[in-house]
Amino acid sequence: MDIDLSMQMLTARTAATSNSLQVAIVKKAHEMQTELLETLMQTALSAPPPGQGLKIDKLA
Repeated sequence: MDIDLSMQMLTARTAATSNSLQVAIVKKAHEMQTELLETLMQTALSAPPPGQGLKIDKLA
């Protein structure tokens, strides 16, 4: 009977650890995606270099 209880406790602890690890991985992935998006948005919203965008290239 003690073995069943200890196995159940071990299984519960393992599941909790696994769940915590999965949550941490998802949070880190979300942070990385948010950081990448912010970097891309800063680049996209910045003004073009001087002289660029003054003429329209109709051959393109």
